[in-house]
Order: sequence, then C-alpha cells, then structure tokens
Amino acid sequence: MKFAHLADCHIGSWRDPKLKDTSTLAFCKAVDKCVREKVDFILIAGDLFNTSFPRLDNLKTVVTKFKQLKDLNIPVYIVPGSHDYSPSGKTILDVLEEAGLFVNVFKGSVENGKLRLNFTTDKKTGAKITGMLGKRGALEKSYYEKLILDNLEDEGGYKIFIFHSGIDELKPKEMENIISQPLSLLPRGFDYYAGGHVHIVDDRQIDGYGRIAYPGPLFPNSFAELEKLERGGFYIVEDGKARWEPIQIYNIEKLQVDCNHKSPEDIKNEVLNHFKNKELNNTIVLIRLGGTLESGKPSDIDFKEIFTFLYDKSAYFVMKSSHAVSSKEFEEIKTDARNVEDIESFLIKEHLGQIKLENLSLEKEEELIKSFMKILSTEKQEGETVPDFEKRVKEEIGRVLEMEL
Repeated sequence: MKFAHLADCHIGSWRDPKLKDTSTLAFCKAVDKCVREKVDFILIAGDLFNTSFPRLDNLKTVVTKFKQLKDLNIPVYIVPGSHDYSPSGKTILDVLEEAGLFVNVFKGSVENGKLRLNFTTDKKTGAKITGMLGKRGALEKSYYEKLILDNLEDEGGYKIFIFHSGIDELKPKEMENIISQPLSLLPRGFDYYAGGHVHIVDDRQIDGYGRIAYPGPLFPNSFAELEKLERGGFYIVEDGKARWEPIQIYNIEKLQVDCNHKSPEDIKNEVLNHFKNKELNNTIVLIRLGGTLESGKPSDIDFKEIFTFLYDKSAYFVMKSSHAVSSKEFEEIKTDARNVEDIESFLIKEHLGQIKLENLSLEKEEELIKSFMKILSTEKQEGETVPDFEKRVKEEIGRVLEMEL
C-alpha cells in the first residue's frame, strides 16, 4: 500500500498578483508527483482552499487535476478544514464531491446526542478511512467530545483517521497559544493519523495510537512561514514509513537586521551590501527588521531604493517586515491597563500631538483615531465581495473625515 498525505493547500491564499497562483502551482506539482509515484490514493487533511468559494481560475485548475486523478483511478479522500466552510456551512467542496472528484470521509450519524462516524473503504487496498472536519476556533472539539469510539477502535484492518486539529502533546512551543485538544480525544488503535491545520512538519509513532503525521502546508502562507519553512511539501507513506516530499517553487533568501543604534541610512547600506554579491533569480527575498533607531523614523528607511536594487538583481518577489522597528520618539510605553480598550486609550493619549495636524485639537485627534480604529477593525460580511467591502470601509472613513474618498 502506498498513499500520499497532503494538508493545508490553501489554494488562493496569497493576494499579491505575483504570488496569487503559487499555492495552485504547488498543488499541481504535488499531484504530478503523486502520479509519478503511482500512489494508490491521496489524503487531504483539510483546507484545500483558503476560502469556501475560491476564484474561478483557481477552481478550474484544481478541478482539472482532480479529473486527471479520477481518470487514472487514483481516489482522493478528504475532510473539510477550518477555511473550507463559510459561517453558513456552504462550501464548494460539496459540489466537487457531488461531481465524483473526491470523497469527504467525514460521514456518520447522530445517535442519542452522540456522533457515530462511518468508515469509507478504499476499493483497491481495503484501507478503512474516516475522519473529522476542522472548524474555525477549534470548535470541532465538541464533536470529538461526543464521538462514539467503540466502533472505530474495534474495527479490524488497516485504518486511517484524517483530522484537521492541533494536538496538545504534539504542538511546538512557539504554538503554545494556539487552541488545540488533547490526544486522548482521538480514537485509539489506527495505523495512520493524517493531520492538518497547524502548519508544522512532524511524524511520530505514539504508543496506543499509531503514526501521527503533519505534512505542513503545500506552500507557506505568510511571511513568517516562509521564514521558518522556506518551502512546502507532503508525505508519501509506504510500508509503514512516511517520506516527506518537498515542493520547491521559489528559492528563499532571508535577512534579519538589528536596527539598534543605527540610522535609516546605515540600515539601507547594510541591506544593499548583504545582497550585492548574491544571485537572486527565481528568489523570494525576506527582510525582517527590529530594534530602536538611533535617529530618524522607520519611514525614513529608503525601502524604495532597496526594492529597486533587489528587483534589478532579478529577485522574483521582495517582502519586508518592519513593524518591530521603532524610533526613540515612539519607544515602548509601559502601562498597567487591564483590558484592550484601556490600553488603546492609554497609547493614543501618549502619542497625541507627536504628528502635527493643522486646526485639530488633541481631543478631536483622539476622537478621530478611535473612529478610524473602529472602522478598520470591521470584518467583511458573508457574501460581500472584496471591492464592495473596500468601498464600504472607504465610505465610512470618508464620512468621518467629512469628505469623499
């Protein structure tokens, strides 16, 4: 028996035009690798798409690859992830399953307030597959707490459990604040547990359970993930062993800059000198800055010159993270405020008047800032398009400023 374990494809996750198709490309490369490896079937442990209703061009590409797998008699077994469902429960996954492109193995019934899961049997190998969906905020935990375990644990044969949740005992220290659940909520005695959701690469054998594996995303989904993982991948499982297969899309070059006791000009020169002898073809460049400037403001760092220099050296895409840079005028302020509202008010008051605005009193400036914060914290409504959402936010800001944007 030989199968592939994918998770967290997040197709459509990147919004920037240069990266918006990267997750789709990673998915296609993964499917092509599975075909070359002649796997018996493929598991996808949630978050196939980054949204419940993906862009049509991405959807068309994904459907084409699923159709290719179907024509080759390579079945796909999936559970929905926290990104696959809308708040109303609607998802494009239902349409794709109805078209026969894959099987959602989160199937069962409710008996006396308890959840009984059923197995889906792979026709070629006889593997028995079931699983649990993932929900936003780890709300699937209540499903586990109501799960009937006897039929799952007593079933014979080779068993696979697909899930989209973090496990307390398995998550790394840097993820200690992520909501997860104890290992004890999983049914025991399965041969393979195909995990997703937490974007880590991990594979371990646990007594009483079996092999529990997280393959990580097919392509990193943020600046921080690109820094940590650099590339995505998936597992190919054969003869009880899991082999991680990397998916290489772009090269990664990283630079961390300590801005303490430096001027904006010093920082610009340090970045330019670091990259001047590096080859950057097909490379994503990541620049992370942190610390307190000796003089000037973070906005004085000439990122325009830096970016122009890097793109002239054929960098594919350049990203920076400068939120951890401060100037002496805006050094950290200590407060004993106990809630978010108090902290926000304290920080606003501490910084009032540092940027001079004509004909604006401190009281009016504070009121204006709080209004902007409230507007910018609003969320996109279900069914609302991105252009409509952006238009609504701009109109609300315009009303605050008493002008048209």
